[in-house]
Amino acid sequence: MNALDPLFAPRSIAILGASDVPGKLGTAMTASLDRFPGPVMKINPGRFFPTVAAAVAAEGIAPDLVISCIPAAMTADALRAAAGAGARAALVCAGGFAESGAEGTAHQQALSAVVRDTGIRLLGPNTSGFIAPHASLTASFVPDARDLEAGPVAVVAASGGVNHALAFALADAGVGLRLGVGLGNSVDVTQADVLDHLGGDDGLGAVALHVETAADGRRLTAAVRRLVDRVPVVALVVGRSDVGDFARSHTGALATSWRVTRAALRQAGAVLVDDERELVDAVSALGRVRLPARPGSGVGLVTAQAGPGLLLTDALRTAGVRVPPLSERTVKEIGDLLPDLTYQRNPVDTGRPSPTFTQVIEHVSEDPDVDVTAVYALLEPAALDLPAALQAARPATPLVAVVGGRPEQARRAQAELGAAGVPCATTPAAGATMLRALAEDAANRSRLGEDVIPTTWPALALSDPVDEHTAKNVLAGLGVRTPVRRVCAGREAAHAALDELGGPVVVKILDPGVLHKTEVGGVEVGVRTHDDLDAALARLPASPALLVEHMAPAGPELIAGVRRDPVFGPVVALGAGGTAAETLGDVSLRLAPLTANEADAMLDDLATRALFQGARGAAPVDRARLAHVLLALSSLGADPGVAECEINPLRVLPDGDVVALDAVLLPRDDQGGSDDA
Repeated sequence: MNALDPLFAPRSIAILGASDVPGKLGTAMTASLDRFPGPVMKINPGRFFPTVAAAVAAEGIAPDLVISCIPAAMTADALRAAAGAGARAALVCAGGFAESGAEGTAHQQALSAVVRDTGIRLLGPNTSGFIAPHASLTASFVPDARDLEAGPVAVVAASGGVNHALAFALADAGVGLRLGVGLGNSVDVTQADVLDHLGGDDGLGAVALHVETAADGRRLTAAVRRLVDRVPVVALVVGRSDVGDFARSHTGALATSWRVTRAALRQAGAVLVDDERELVDAVSALGRVRLPARPGSGVGLVTAQAGPGLLLTDALRTAGVRVPPLSERTVKEIGDLLPDLTYQRNPVDTGRPSPTFTQVIEHVSEDPDVDVTAVYALLEPAALDLPAALQAARPATPLVAVVGGRPEQARRAQAELGAAGVPCATTPAAGATMLRALAEDAANRSRLGEDVIPTTWPALALSDPVDEHTAKNVLAGLGVRTPVRRVCAGREAAHAALDELGGPVVVKILDPGVLHKTEVGGVEVGVRTHDDLDAALARLPASPALLVEHMAPAGPELIAGVRRDPVFGPVVALGAGGTAAETLGDVSLRLAPLTANEADAMLDDLATRALFQGARGAAPVDRARLAHVLLALSSLGADPGVAECEINPLRVLPDGDVVALDAVLLPRDDQGGSDDA
């Protein structure tokens, strides 16, 4: 039996606070459970059984699940007694716990003690419950939740309210629910627990994951990774506007918790969406269709109306989904079926649906570069019974339909096609979301099999603080290019360094207490002569030492770094250099350790990537050298002595190599802690 079967697949239930008084939480929960096929014991002194133990004595069976609808102050003692009577799982619906202040926090700590002492599994508190329609189990006080139909999609939501909102939205889209869970305060059962439970469910088709916070980021991503091997996971992460004081460095400022969570889930194989509507559209498609794992799946689009077809095509290409030109053979085959004036390269414009519509779809689906076939058409029953035509088609690839028409007509078509296993959207935007989700899931799975190549670099022995010269020596030891430089104790040594290196040079203060030297006027560039050097030294603030180094040629600049996130552990960041990454939010993130392909792909995430690929005559970056830098940073993230390392800027040289012009390395204060903390 799965560890959470007593919670989500109980054989018997007890309701603490059961009632028949209108308006009571216990009354609503009792009514919701009236279809449950097993025993339901009502616990309420003076009305029903006084305790769970009394119910067990009378019924001769202990409840697998106890549902608590009593006040927060009474809950812990009641659950401890229920566990003593044989209960193995609990759902705590009431609020008044940690979300409500100091007194509530004490109540929540008491619940945690019950879990620790008894081993009972607990969902909540402060949640509206869960729904398992296939088991006729509605452990929810939300009206109409028990009328939701069974289906292939599970919802795992941080919020009970979001759980129900998504469940109803899925029903409105014609998609049934396998399991819908609202986690609430997550005293015990977390997202990872529920995902692992779903991993053993053969009736599952897709998972909609709603994330607000994650107490154990690595455990969450590991659970997503395991589940994605079986079924697709679509994730909506809340908190885009929470940018907080993430760290002292520029790298940390780029990697807000929202960005890190999204990057971590994507790296684990989840499809990412930006709002609840996209979440519903994505799981509606992925719950019925899953493409073979491959990067760059191609969409073949057949449209009976050119305008909506262009909307779809534009949305797909903007999202990076391929709409490839069709082969000459395919164009010839469909050209024999369509008027000469229609466009036939992809998208294929049929000029209204006709009796040849099904044949056109089949020919497009057989094109060697098409992995999924999409169809857009207005519902025109007098011209063509579109749902019947699509069901009669025998495409070589999965089919996604987008229909237009009056809302009631479109809903009927959506339900009819959905029942036949064809995902159906009622707007071009929703159709594009479905197709993007299918392509993203296929691409994610194509890269998940790559192994991380372990590094053999020895752990560092760092003393706090670390200056720029020491940080660059560490990076150079990992194969990262750094400028030729000299550490100088004063003016005479700086002049000797200029003679040795030759101009132009950069002169910097070397003070481990100053992380960002440009902010205090601690950098002078373009020093060619001894007079230049004297002038530069006069402008520099006082410093324990100076660093004189070769000045690199001009070129595009990146920022790269690794830092230890409090939830997800070591995170590698790559962004456009200077202030662009922070201003534009143009940053790519991955959890360490990186695979070689993940390191190489980080550049492709940047909106400004063209600047580093030879735009406007600039030197294109050597991707292998850039990937090596990112892998080196990844290895530093695994070092228990390193809290953070930042290279800013990382300049692209005329030969394509990259050089670390400035580096910050921060030792970890607590080297005995977990790498994931």
